Amino acid sequence: MAAEMRLSLLIVLVVFPCVVFAHSWNEAHATYYGAPEGTIGGACGFEEYKQIYSPYTAALSPTLYNEAESCGACFEIVCVNTTGFCKKDGEKSVVVTATDLCPASDARCSPPHVHFDLSQPAFHLIAEHLGGDVPVKYRKVSCKRKGGAKFTITGNPNFNLVTVTNVAGGGDVETVEVKAEGDKEWKNMKRNWGEKWETSEVLSGKSLNFRVTTTEGEVVTSKHVAPESWQFGQTFEGKNV
Repeated sequence: MAAEMRLSLLIVLVVFPCVVFAHSWNEAHATYYGAPEGTIGGACGFEEYKQIYSPYTAALSPTLYNEAESCGACFEIVCVNTTGFCKKDGEKSVVVTATDLCPASDARCSPPHVHFDLSQPAFHLIAEHLGGDVPVKYRKVSCKRKGGAKFTITGNPNFNLVTVTNVAGGGDVETVEVKAEGDKEWKNMKRNWGEKWETSEVLSGKSLNFRVTTTEGEVVTSKHVAPESWQFGQTFEGKNV
């Protein structure tokens, strides 16, 4: 009986690996922008995926954005009550997804400043509307998503552009690889911009496998995500962390 229990526990650990993490706290400032119901899109290319990330999103200063490597990452943000504008009866913290770049033309966003331009719903959970610009503490945390990672394929037979969304765990993607049916090796895709990845490999008419590695080192392989009959403009769901 004891041996069976140990085996069952081992199986659970293998099938359901722990992906919860939280980095250490750091200091920053936060403002808000966009419509009252929230905003999405911009430098990460998530305009068509509002249902996945809204309403709690943020545009990052270039220092945090890191040339799009932070797209899709999740940050927990806490208002620091040195100005008196933190919500007294609001949430203690809010978790936001990085979906945009805060322009360096804004002095508060220019390097080396660390700044979050939050969606209005996110800002108003932790701070008063009149606060405008408040000091905060932040840390990177694991992302919780419903369903698997999604792959939207656009382009043409000689140029494939894949938008990767809904990634759990680290949330932000380090590398994307594709392997078409019949190929023996994985092919690296190149970041085009934001969370859009390109390859000139001929993929049409072949079933596709994708392998995503997050900046946290999590590797997720989604086999046979797109069937042989896939068409440009379609979105396919794979696995998640």
